[in-house]
Amino acid sequence: MATGPTHSAYSRPRLSLTWRVVLLSSLLLVVTAVLFTWLSYVNLTRQFNDVRQEQVEHQQRELSFALLSAEEGLRQLASLVASSPELGPALASGDASRISRALESQWPSMQLEAGIDEVKVYNTSGNLRLSLGTEQQNHAAVVADWIQRVTLQERPLLSLHCGHSCRQYALVPVLVDGQSAGIVMLSRSLADVTRQARDISTSEVALVAKGNLNEGERYLRNWQASLLAITNQQVSLPMLHKAAAMTSLQELASAPLRLTLGQHEMEFSATPVMTSGDSSHDAYFVLMSDITDQINAIRLDTRTQMLASLFGWLAAELLLLAILLRPMSRLRRIAGVLPPLATGGYDKVREVLSPRSQRMSDEIDVLEGTTLALADQLDVLQQEVKQRSDELAERVDELARERDFISNLIDTAQVFIVTQDSEGRIDMVNAYLETQLGCSEKALIGRLFDDIFEAGDNLLLDREGIESPEERLLITPDGSTRTIVWYHSPQTPSDSTCQARLSVGLDITERKAAEARLTWLAERDPLTELYNRRFFQDSLNKALVRGDQGIAMLLDLDQFKEVNELSGHHAGDRMLHSVARLLQQEFSHRSIIARLGGDEFALLLVGVDCEQAIRMAQHINQLLDSLGFVAEGRRHRVSASIGIVQFPVHGATPADLMASADVAMYKAKASNVQRWHLLSTLQNARDELNERVYWVERIRSALEGDSFELMVQPIVRLEDRSIRHYEVLLRMRDDEQNIVMPSQFIPVAEQSGQIVAIDRWVLHYCVQALARLEGISLAVNLSGQSLHDEELKQYLSTQLLENGADPHNLILEVTETAAVTDFSTARGVLESMREIGCRTALDDFGVGFSSFHYLGQLPVDYIKIDGSFIRSLSISPDSRVIVKAVADIAAGFGKQAIAEFVDQEALIPLLASYGIEYGQGYHLGRPVLMKEIFGFDPVRS
Repeated sequence: MATGPTHSAYSRPRLSLTWRVVLLSSLLLVVTAVLFTWLSYVNLTRQFNDVRQEQVEHQQRELSFALLSAEEGLRQLASLVASSPELGPALASGDASRISRALESQWPSMQLEAGIDEVKVYNTSGNLRLSLGTEQQNHAAVVADWIQRVTLQERPLLSLHCGHSCRQYALVPVLVDGQSAGIVMLSRSLADVTRQARDISTSEVALVAKGNLNEGERYLRNWQASLLAITNQQVSLPMLHKAAAMTSLQELASAPLRLTLGQHEMEFSATPVMTSGDSSHDAYFVLMSDITDQINAIRLDTRTQMLASLFGWLAAELLLLAILLRPMSRLRRIAGVLPPLATGGYDKVREVLSPRSQRMSDEIDVLEGTTLALADQLDVLQQEVKQRSDELAERVDELARERDFISNLIDTAQVFIVTQDSEGRIDMVNAYLETQLGCSEKALIGRLFDDIFEAGDNLLLDREGIESPEERLLITPDGSTRTIVWYHSPQTPSDSTCQARLSVGLDITERKAAEARLTWLAERDPLTELYNRRFFQDSLNKALVRGDQGIAMLLDLDQFKEVNELSGHHAGDRMLHSVARLLQQEFSHRSIIARLGGDEFALLLVGVDCEQAIRMAQHINQLLDSLGFVAEGRRHRVSASIGIVQFPVHGATPADLMASADVAMYKAKASNVQRWHLLSTLQNARDELNERVYWVERIRSALEGDSFELMVQPIVRLEDRSIRHYEVLLRMRDDEQNIVMPSQFIPVAEQSGQIVAIDRWVLHYCVQALARLEGISLAVNLSGQSLHDEELKQYLSTQLLENGADPHNLILEVTETAAVTDFSTARGVLESMREIGCRTALDDFGVGFSSFHYLGQLPVDYIKIDGSFIRSLSISPDSRVIVKAVADIAAGFGKQAIAEFVDQEALIPLLASYGIEYGQGYHLGRPVLMKEIFGFDPVRS
């Protein structure tokens, strides 16, 4: 058991929790006290500033009011003087002594009571007629301007002018009989207004005017102004000089200035001297207020609050310390027993922390009780850990044995097993891999996985975090190449950044070879080893999709049926093989050559024009003429009818092109001049169109007049040669009552869409025939277009119900090509037919091996193996492999196999050995008119 941290780790010097709490709380309280004191000081200062601002504004309003009042009084006094009854006539007479007598009686009272310093009387020409008092200033030009304005306007004029002193002036016109006889001008000093402002504002007041009007200490150099009047000059003048050194008059007029002068706090503000008439010449009233008491009061309140906060802090800390001492002492005791608890000193913990019973427990009591409980639990856990350690040691031994077993299993397994690190380097290999590579594990460890096994495609993780399998190549010591499929899985969780993984490889070399062989068989005709119909149609479709232009040729061997009948099918197969080799030797380098089935071959030539195609067709006929085929002592002449079409001129789809090639091929057969025919869009377009229209009309007439013939070919049980099952074949009668084979009208019917009506016609009469037969089944082929007939199920159900036929005796066949091309539709149609009660079959099975995957999902009862495999069964090992595989697959899916084209007795034992129960072909029974087999014709009875 781990001893945990030593006691020395807990005995380092440390600050007690009590003092930590005290220090932190003290810091918090001090910061809070300072913050609240500062906020209080800021608030008091703001309130004081607001009050002082209101007081300054009030003083400025009072000064303005005092100036206006003095101005108004001066104007009224001037008006009284001008309206004196004696002054007007005296002024009009121009007698100076008479003018003087008119005002002498009023002059003393104006000096004493109104403070008038100067009275002057002017005539209308602006000449001075009387002057009382002392001339105060030399401003004759200003007075002349005033006199001119009053004379012109005949209205009183009030003005203010500052020189060595600031004086108010009032000029009033003297009217006699409504006409101006002269002007009276009165003036007085602003000294009285200054004293009145001192009384109003309770502050010292100074009257200052711009300009060097005075000298000495009454000139304020910083303001470039002169002091005209001041209250309490001895005290106020020095303060005014200090204020002038700090700010300008304009700044002082916009915002007050505060200065500390000795023991006093002073506030300075300025108000411009204004009158209702003119403004002063930059004259200001400067107010000097002592705010020392208010500032000291704010400071006293701030100190008091700070002292109260400090006292509260000390009291709170002392109280907190008193509260924490005992609990902290208990906590220290608990802290002292925790280090021994970590090292297993459970008895010491129980000794120090004895259980207590208290009525009211607190958190420390809970902590003590929990510590004791923890000590008890740890004591128990220690005993359990010791027990588990013993059990773990036993389990380790078991795992070691299992590891040895797995190691032996890995080395014994016949698969490649490799572990890789995050960089893709090999960590471990099993013995099987060492054997295959011929080197030891030591030589492989540390090498890159990609250096030994050729890298494949990039890997992807699936939903469970397992990498998709990949294929890699391995070169063995003997020089052979093996294909290995690797399955990789991470050795670490999916969220880890490590990319280590376990790789398991399987040798699939033989399987890859088999797949390649099956791929070859899926694309090739097993008899001739040429491409098959499916590959040819796919290649033709790709050329059309790419927009290529070229030629498609369809070759049909002439009189090939005679070769089979005279010399046997073996000879026919050899002839097909010889023709295939000839075509491949001559044209494989420039075209795709395919055997479409039976005696039909096709060539696809991209980039070849019509003239080149004609020359090739002529060359093919020359080569076939020189072939000289001999079988069973007979010499057979080999020739072919060649149909030539252009793509995409003669069809936009492979089906259209092959139908056009069929037409061209049959025209070549009908030609007595040449054995090839090129469809022409210019010369023979009308004839070809007429021929198609002719066949369309013939099919329509045959449907309406029941000109079709029904023939049947038996499908024989190979075991006892019994017949319970017939395939229905369709033929047509021409105007001369000759039999027309389906190859002449079925392509036109498919192109014109009449094939669906033909299928219904056949079904109609087959159902009527089944109603009259007992124990006999009929198989009817459905075209690919009928798979898209949505009303087919209803039509067939109605026919079976109306005729009373057993649906179990009706077998509906679809070709493998049609079923796989449109799998979902074919599956739905087959399922609907089985719901009615009919049985189903898959025709021409195995041509392209494409339907193996879908066979288990198609609801069919019979599988008809394509005749191309059956005819070559006795001579072709590939055909035997394919037929046996198809038979096994059919048996595996619970379906019965039918072999087509059984044309010789030697095939029957082979088919029986493969488990194939049924056969169909000329050897077992040729097609016969239905009326000859059953004794009645359902079409005409």
